[in-house]
Amino acid sequence: MDDKTNKQKIFFNGINGVTGQYLLEPMELKKAAKFAKNKGNDEFAENWVTSMGSTLTQSHLGPSFYLDQSDVGHVGWAIVFHQNETNVVKEALQPLIEHRRKAISDANKLKVLEYQSGEDWSGWLARHGVSAGNVDPKKIPLYVLLIGSPELIPFSFGHLLDVEYAVGRLHFDTAEEYANYVQSVIDYESGTTVPNAREAVFFGTRHKFDEATQLSADHLVKPLVEGSDTSDNKPITEFEQFQSRELWGAGASKQALFDAFHAPANTKPPAFLFTASHGMGFPLGHPKQSDSQGALLCQDWPGLGQIGPEHYFAASDLTDEARVHGMIAFHFACYGAGTPAFDRFIYEPGESPEPIAKEAFISALPKKLLSHSKGGALAVIGHVERAWGYSITGNTSGPQLIPFQNTIGLLLQGKPIGLAVKDFNERFAALSTNLSDLQDKINLTYRIPESTLVSTWLERNDAEGYVVLGDPAVRLRVKDLV
Repeated sequence: MDDKTNKQKIFFNGINGVTGQYLLEPMELKKAAKFAKNKGNDEFAENWVTSMGSTLTQSHLGPSFYLDQSDVGHVGWAIVFHQNETNVVKEALQPLIEHRRKAISDANKLKVLEYQSGEDWSGWLARHGVSAGNVDPKKIPLYVLLIGSPELIPFSFGHLLDVEYAVGRLHFDTAEEYANYVQSVIDYESGTTVPNAREAVFFGTRHKFDEATQLSADHLVKPLVEGSDTSDNKPITEFEQFQSRELWGAGASKQALFDAFHAPANTKPPAFLFTASHGMGFPLGHPKQSDSQGALLCQDWPGLGQIGPEHYFAASDLTDEARVHGMIAFHFACYGAGTPAFDRFIYEPGESPEPIAKEAFISALPKKLLSHSKGGALAVIGHVERAWGYSITGNTSGPQLIPFQNTIGLLLQGKPIGLAVKDFNERFAALSTNLSDLQDKINLTYRIPESTLVSTWLERNDAEGYVVLGDPAVRLRVKDLV
């Protein structure tokens, strides 16, 4: 490796809400490669995900071929409560259970299941009579909604389950918030009209001093809005005849994002919102971590070393007058969906991961979007842990847009959100296979280019972290959008 390549730096997503500096300083390729060689702590889970990477596309996996995976009535729906979940929360979810029951004629394909403390993913499947690689909707339906704190039902459990199943999760602080979300979904799916316009908004910050947002703005947001070689040079919205609105660079201000969430009374809000920006992060124990971690940094940010609430959009900026009912949002941002208790990636082999938070939690902004008192969003796709911005460009193959294009395209076709994100889940398994193979070869003294190892590591980390917050069975009523 020449000296120039050796000094190449990797820029990470995320800004420290106290210092205004990067959450993780730009890292030389050689140092990143050291972390990428780390095999992790859960050998069984890693081996299974690796094996799934090479077999996911085989026809015998997933539900039987004759079942329409986009039809919840065919493949079923389950809700999973922690064993110690309160009765008041269960009662708040009961109307959603009954609502889903009406769409599923086979009573065996609607399940109310339990998660037991400390249970791993494989043990949970086995307890319900299912093995990995065999989806039986009469035992565990395809669409699975996890209820409760990620401290009780771990993020890792959902990540592994999501490789085969269409998983969503909800956690609110009060039963009232659960009830608000449930009523919003029922009202949206049962109403005679829909509250949204046939419009998709794309919000992408681009700072001239920041390589991370230059990359996401130029190689993610722009191609999605304007088209790319991988989409026959057509904008993603053109395929589904959606109006497209671009808030890019100087147009991606906090006020512009506020306006997207607070459409004027004489207009309809957009049905879909995609954002790409830095996500805010706060130190362990900081009083703003619980309510502002994952907030969306806007173009208003003046530069490294400067930061304040006026520069980012947090849950507190979403007012009671917001109009988000029926919206699906996708936030590409560090901690945009949630924060684990420990750093799963940046730690030395043989050492314990560093704590990030006192306990794992769902980010406040998506929680407020989903539980809004005047009608909540249907769902939010976001990232747990960091969003690994450099995964967008891959190694040498150019921008990795297809998972984003397919997810957004399927959503705009009206497919269930749990199915729409399947590319990210399958990509996680496939990249895990590739990364494990590279790590094994390094252990056998093969010479693997550090750029290849780091690129695969970044892409795997990014693909694993996407989660659906909300019922995975929700979908846009595309035929009713005008």
